[in-house]
Amino acid sequence: MRIIEKDHDGIGTILAFILIPLSGFATDIYLPSLPAMADQLHATNAEVQLTIVFFLISYGISQLFIGSLLDSFGRYRITIAALLFSIASFTIANAHNVYIIYLMRIVHGITVAAIVVGKRAYFVDIFSGEKLKHYTSLFSIVWSAAPIIAPFFGGYLQTAFGWESNFYLIGYFALIMLVLELIFGGESLKVYQKFHFKSIVQIYSNMLKTLSFSLGLIMLGLSNAMFMVYGMSGPFIIEHTFHDSAITTGYCSLALGVSLLLGGFLGKALINYPFFKKLAIAIGIQFILTAIMICIPLAYTNLITMMAFAFSIHFIAGFVFNNYFSFCLSLFPENAGIASGVTGGALYVITSVLSYSIVSLIPAKSQASLGLSYMVLVLLSVLTFALIRKKVMVSSPA
Repeated sequence: MRIIEKDHDGIGTILAFILIPLSGFATDIYLPSLPAMADQLHATNAEVQLTIVFFLISYGISQLFIGSLLDSFGRYRITIAALLFSIASFTIANAHNVYIIYLMRIVHGITVAAIVVGKRAYFVDIFSGEKLKHYTSLFSIVWSAAPIIAPFFGGYLQTAFGWESNFYLIGYFALIMLVLELIFGGESLKVYQKFHFKSIVQIYSNMLKTLSFSLGLIMLGLSNAMFMVYGMSGPFIIEHTFHDSAITTGYCSLALGVSLLLGGFLGKALINYPFFKKLAIAIGIQFILTAIMICIPLAYTNLITMMAFAFSIHFIAGFVFNNYFSFCLSLFPENAGIASGVTGGALYVITSVLSYSIVSLIPAKSQASLGLSYMVLVLLSVLTFALIRKKVMVSSPA
């Protein structure tokens, strides 16, 4: 097995960046297919939305534990085994039973967690200082490639070949990445942590007791839930309320992926600006936009107005997400795998609970219903941000 030397492996870095968006590809590519899946599987909207929730929960919970395994047994072998996620993809493509799909989506979540957490930790293994800060600030930007590219292709695949083709595509993608990892990959971990259950639990406890870290995780979950609430509601509004096609859904998701990317770029550009000041302005603007989105009379709403508001709200969410994600990952370099796992795990557990609860309580029917979903998350963000600022001000010297 090849050992990757510090600051040396261009191909390994490229492969890591390609695999980091896999969690998004595994969900975003079939968002335009949700209405068709409900019809063909004879399932309700809520039942097909659960295919997203099962993935998010298993992906999130797995990340909470996979980091300790990666720090104890290395990144490479676990990543190779996890890339067999392609088997679950092909099983979904050939299963027309929603319960089998639920099971395979859980397998998806576990295997993708191992891959993504390992690849995030790879950068902490290989790089340090300003170079590490540069790469971690790129994570959310690279991750935004999934909501840009995946729904765009997914809409066309749905129209031409049906929903199953989405899962064939990500299955073959995983097989190709497996071959490339076997040829060019290697182990990046230099110092292995002894796998001792009590000490690992203590590390988790210390991380979560770090106030800035734990509250940052909540802000990450709230920001990410905005993307997921649209992902679970938008296709039904576009295809059932506005009577547009799955291709239109794909283009709309592509536009929102661009907004997320631009928000991430702005977050990187303003990374050295006063933290609380820039986030207070961002969340305030988001609140105003959401309130206007809800209050516009139904007669004046259409696909264009809904997407204009969603684009702006997602842009700000991407900005907030970028700032907190980079911050949380850089706090514990000596336990990079665990920190990466806790960050990603808590993020997706919070996202899955919030997003499914909101779309269950506020059915996807119109621009106003989507705006109400956003407003719930914005208000929670305001409260969390106020708490973070108060606690930090109290704990910091005058």
